[in-house]
Amino acid sequence: MSLLGTMGSGVSALSSYEKGLEVIGNNIANVNTVGFKGSDTQYANSFSDLLQASSPASGASAETPTEQVGTGVKISSISTDFSQGEINTTGIGSDLAISGSGFFTVKDPNSGALYATRDGEFRWDSSGYLVNAEGDRVQGLTGTPPTTVGDIKLGTPPNGTQLQSVTIDSSGRVVESYSDGSSATTNQALLQTYSDPSALTSAGNNLYTGMANAGPVGGLTLTAANNTPDTLGLGSIQSGALEGSNVDLTQQFSDLITTQRSFEAASRLITVSDTVLQDIVDLKHS
Repeated sequence: MSLLGTMGSGVSALSSYEKGLEVIGNNIANVNTVGFKGSDTQYANSFSDLLQASSPASGASAETPTEQVGTGVKISSISTDFSQGEINTTGIGSDLAISGSGFFTVKDPNSGALYATRDGEFRWDSSGYLVNAEGDRVQGLTGTPPTTVGDIKLGTPPNGTQLQSVTIDSSGRVVESYSDGSSATTNQALLQTYSDPSALTSAGNNLYTGMANAGPVGGLTLTAANNTPDTLGLGSIQSGALEGSNVDLTQQFSDLITTQRSFEAASRLITVSDTVLQDIVDLKHS
C-alpha cells in the first residue's frame, strides 16, 4: 500500500508540475504580447491519510501525537498578475496605453458582448469607429459634447470643412481638429476598475469576460462620474503608446528550471517505486 501511495504521490506531482510548466510556457510565449498579464502557479499538499489520531495525556497514559501520511501535491491556484507593464511609444495616435489601474471596455458589434482589455492597440475603421484588431468597438461617452455612453465614433465635420487630425488626451477626451481651424471634443474613452480582477476570465485576443463576477467599481454600466480616466484612482491614458507585457523573463526562466527539476524528481520517485515493486515480485517467485 505504501509503495502504491508513493507512486500516487509521484503521479500527482507530475500532473501538477506539468500544469505549472504550461503556465510558465504561456508566460514566456506572450512576453511581447501587448497588455498581457502573466500568471503564477501555487501548490498545496493533498489530503493526508490518518494513521493515528492525537489524544491528550490522562493518568498513566502519555500524550499521543498525530501520525499522517501525505498523498501528494495539487494546484491550489493559478493567479494572474495585473501589475503595470512597461509603456512603449509607438507614435500612432489611436494607440492608447493605460498608466495605472483600469481597463478599456470594448463591444462586439455583432453579438453585443462586452469585454475588458488592457490592450489599447486601436484604430479608426472606415466607418469612423475606434476599434481593436477584432473590430470590437471601444466604449465611452459620445456626442458633442460627449454625454451618451456608447461606441466611440468620429463626429461629422462642420459644413464646408474637413477633418484634419484627431488627438486623445490623458483623460480620454477625443478632440477633432478641422480645416477651418476649429476643433470639437466629440468622444471620451472611459475606464473600468474591478475590486477582484482575479475573477476575470481570459477569452483570448487579450480580452477578458466575467466582469460582473469581478466586482466592477461603481457598477457594470459606464458613467462619466465613475469611469473618467485620471480621476477616482483610475489611471491616465497615454496616446501614441502601448502597454507591454508585464512578464519578467528572468523570473520565468528561474521558475522554469525549478519546476523542471521538481518534475524530474517526481519522475524519479515513480521509477524507484517501480523498481522496488519489481524486487518484491521477484522475491515472491524466487
